[in-house]
Amino acid sequence: MESENPTPAPPSQPAPLDPGKPERDWAMFTHLSGLCCLLSIPSFVGPLVCWLIKKDEMPKVDRAGKEALNFHITMIIIELISVPLMFVGIGFLTMIAAAVLSIIFSIIAGVEANKGVDYVYPLSFKFIS
Repeated sequence: MESENPTPAPPSQPAPLDPGKPERDWAMFTHLSGLCCLLSIPSFVGPLVCWLIKKDEMPKVDRAGKEALNFHITMIIIELISVPLMFVGIGFLTMIAAAVLSIIFSIIAGVEANKGVDYVYPLSFKFIS
């Protein structure tokens, strides 16, 4: 019996570029830039820079920047309130909680932004609307 050679598959075409990908990437970077606090830079600086650069060009980055700024400003206020509370012991817990929540929610927001979702941070006051 002769073995039949399968017909070769047609050459694959490159996937079309997603026009929203750069905007999703910038929104993701805006959220993840809040992690700059790990480099001893205030956590609101990264989102502020990304937001100021792209807010007029990309609506998703505008929304992501406002959310990230509101959240990181809230976390900084909680950390500042924690300092005097350290004298009664509870401040250590609130300081650690604010730092851990800041890291966790920044990562979650970055992942969601990369999916195209407008993430809304919990525990955040709306300073910038």
